[in-house]
Amino acid sequence: MFSLRDTSAGMIQLSCRRLQKRIRNNAMPANYHAIVWIDHREARIFHFSLADVNRIVIHPHRPSQRVQHEAGAIGGDGLLDEDFFERVTAMIAGAKAILITGPLSAKSELAAHLSRRHPDLALCVKGVETINHPSDGALVAVARLHFKAGDRPRSHI
Repeated sequence: MFSLRDTSAGMIQLSCRRLQKRIRNNAMPANYHAIVWIDHREARIFHFSLADVNRIVIHPHRPSQRVQHEAGAIGGDGLLDEDFFERVTAMIAGAKAILITGPLSAKSELAAHLSRRHPDLALCVKGVETINHPSDGALVAVARLHFKAGDRPRSHI
């Protein structure tokens, strides 16, 4: 399914399936770095290089329903659905350095999901940080600073 949506920031968003196909077919440049900001209502993913930023927004199919971890029932403070995490994982699969951010537990749940289901990709996660609700520009700036510090050559003294 292909869909375009005009956002309040004036950006156009592609649906996940279409974007996955474009990434697989190398129609979009693969960027080494990615940052994910995630909560129970959405995941914002940015793939970026020095000159390029690609933005992806993914919403869970049931944004107001969270799966209760212990009881397995629909309810309040539990894990997000696995399908949501799998769709996020598909969008960051090409990155080699990933920063996961968010305000509450979803960021840790995503990191745990990657460790459980995608251990090779989990090795690419360079940090899990708490960030409340930044603008897109602020989020990319934080990621650039984070990766710039980690990419600096270290002295061998």
